[in-house]
Amino acid sequence: MPLPPQRPSSLTGTRERIVTLLRRSRMTANEIAARLELTHNAVRSHLAALQREGLVREGGLQRSASRPAVIYELVPGAEAAFSKAYIPFVVQLMRVLQERLRQGELDEVMHTVGHRLAAEWPRFRGDLSQRVQAASTLLQELGALNEVDRMGGGFVIRGSGCLLAEAVHGRPDVCRAMESLLAELLEAPVRECCERGERPRCCFEIATGGGGGAVRRVST
Repeated sequence: MPLPPQRPSSLTGTRERIVTLLRRSRMTANEIAARLELTHNAVRSHLAALQREGLVREGGLQRSASRPAVIYELVPGAEAAFSKAYIPFVVQLMRVLQERLRQGELDEVMHTVGHRLAAEWPRFRGDLSQRVQAASTLLQELGALNEVDRMGGGFVIRGSGCLLAEAVHGRPDVCRAMESLLAELLEAPVRECCERGERPRCCFEIATGGGGGAVRRVST
């Protein structure tokens, strides 16, 4: 499953104004330049940067008496990068589920969520070490900085923060969805060992059937 566009930290000033215009309607570079009182070349430079960041694309041609002009538009799904509704929605959804479901039922729901998320990505290839590195890369792309350590015959992925911190709030239920996601993609036993204190951190142990042991850093 392609990852949704991420709102770049550089989206300020002119680029933010261009994106705001394109959220309302598709436009040519000349139309954007006229609205923002900028030169055509300046707008084209910003559009090229937004294309590299995966937020904007060419959406066709506008016919004119002289020569056709490229029409620019946001890429499909780009609106998700600007929405601030996801976190409060998920937090309230989790609260309602916890109120309505018994713990066993909630665990089953979260495991099902993880399995269905896994169906959106191809299975990781290679030996367990290679698959764990692929899992680490996926978490990085989703926004979770992490490191991989070797532990006994298995591995542990330790995050510098939590992908779903606002939804977790000291509860393991959401972590179990990620546990199931990784287990499905890795085709190996996974146990979440997340920290759920004031600063939540993701943590997932990947086993090979053996016991625990000393932890050793794996270069990434």
